[in-house]
Amino acid sequence: MFSPTNSGRRRGAVLALMLALALIMVPARAARADSESELYDKLKIFSLVIYEIKSKFVEAPKDDEMIYGAIRGMLATLDPHSSFLTPEEMKDFQQETSGSFFGVGIELTLRDGVLTVVSPIEGTPAYKAGLQSGDQITRIDDKSTKDMGLTEAVKLIRGPKGSRVEFTISREKTKSLHTYSLVRDLIPMRSVRSEVFEDQYAYLRIVNFQGDTYQDALKALKDFPPDLKGLILDVRNDPGGLLDQSIKISGLFLGPELVVETKGRLADQNVSYKADTKMEFPARLPMVVLVNEGSASASEIVAGALQDHRRALVVGAKSFGKGSVQTILPLPDGSGLRLTTARFYTPSGHSIQADGITPDIEVPSRLPPEVEVVREKDLDRHLIGVNEKVGGQSSASKDMPGQSKKDDQKKDEGQGPEFEMPDRPLSEMPLPERLKFDPQLDKALTLLKNNQVPNKFAQRR
Repeated sequence: MFSPTNSGRRRGAVLALMLALALIMVPARAARADSESELYDKLKIFSLVIYEIKSKFVEAPKDDEMIYGAIRGMLATLDPHSSFLTPEEMKDFQQETSGSFFGVGIELTLRDGVLTVVSPIEGTPAYKAGLQSGDQITRIDDKSTKDMGLTEAVKLIRGPKGSRVEFTISREKTKSLHTYSLVRDLIPMRSVRSEVFEDQYAYLRIVNFQGDTYQDALKALKDFPPDLKGLILDVRNDPGGLLDQSIKISGLFLGPELVVETKGRLADQNVSYKADTKMEFPARLPMVVLVNEGSASASEIVAGALQDHRRALVVGAKSFGKGSVQTILPLPDGSGLRLTTARFYTPSGHSIQADGITPDIEVPSRLPPEVEVVREKDLDRHLIGVNEKVGGQSSASKDMPGQSKKDDQKKDEGQGPEFEMPDRPLSEMPLPERLKFDPQLDKALTLLKNNQVPNKFAQRR
C-alpha cells in the first residue's frame, strides 16, 4: 500500500512524464490550429487515462499495444483512408507497392462499419473464386469481422503461399450467405497488360499503379505495331496506387500538360503536377478510356486528365470518387502514418472527391443482379465532396436525372434470371465471345472502328 503522500507524488510524476510524451507527439502546426489551452486540457485527460490503465488494469498492459490502439482510435475519427501502420504493416505496405505479396487478391474498404469488397484483383484466387464488388465479409476463418479494422483484416487474409483462408460472405441484395475457401498465392500485382484487337486497335489495361507501371506501359506502347488506328486504355476496377505513376502514365498520351492539382490546408500541399514524360502514343490517333465503379484514385486522375484535355473519350460507368491524397509519414520506431493531406482536382478544376469521373458515353457495367455497387460517397466519414450535400445525395448526380433508377431498371430488364456468368476469364476468350460479356469494351471498339471518337487534342498540337 502507498501512503497518500507517496501516491500523490508518484501520480504527479507519472502524469508529468505522460503529458510530456503526449506533447512531443503533437506537431506544432496542429497545436496552433486548435486552442492551445483546450488541447492542453484534453492531453491531460489522455495522460490520466494512460496512468489509470497502467496502474489499475487487472493485467499489466503492453505499452506498444496501448499506444498504437490510441493512435488507431484517433485516426478512426478522420476519414476511411487515414490509418496507422505498425512496423510490420509498414513493411507489408512497402512490399505491396513495390511488387508482390501472398494473399487472395481483394481490395477492401469499410462501409457502415462492415468489411466490404471493393473489387477482386483480376487473375487472383479471389477473382477466380467469384468474389464480387459489394460482398460483405462477416467472418475470416473462425473470427467475426464485427468492429474489425482494415489493417487487422489484411493481416488475417495474408499468409504463407499454399495456406488456406476461409471467408463467410453476405450478399445484401439476395440476403444470402456464401462460404469461400481460398488458397493463398503470390499476388504479383502485374500492373500492365496489353494486346491488339483485329490487328489495328491497341488495348492497354492498367490493373493498378505501382512502382514499375510507367516502365511496363512504355514498353507495351513501343511493342505495339506502327500502323494502329486507335487505342483503348482500360482502368476499370483499378483501385489506384502511386501518384507519380499516374502522372507519368498521363504524359505518355499528353506530353508535358497539366495532369492534376492537389489542394490542402498547408501551402506546400497546393501543387500543380505537369507530366514530365515524353508523349509516346501519337496525338493523331484516337483514344477511348474505360472506367467503372471500381476505378479509383490514380486511375481517376488519368481518366480525368485525358478527358479534360480532350485527348480521349471516356466510356463506361461513373467512377468510384476517391479524390484524396494520402501521405505516408514514417515514424521513428518503424511504424507509419497514412494520412489524408489534400484533395485531387482535374486540370479543369473538377473535384474528384465523392463525385468521380462521369463518362462522356455511359455504358452500365454488366454486373450480377445481387451485386451492390459501393462508391466513395457510400463510405462512413468520407470527405464531403465539393458538390455533395451533407447527409444527402451528391448534387453532381443531378447531371443525369434518374440515373440510379435508370441503371436499376436496366439491370432488372437485362440482368435478371437470364444473367450469365462467364465460365473463364474474359482475356482467355476469343474477341467476339468476349465482347458479348463486356458491353463497355464492345462500345469502345465500335466507336473506334466507326471513327466516332473526336480527337480535339490533335487539333491543338
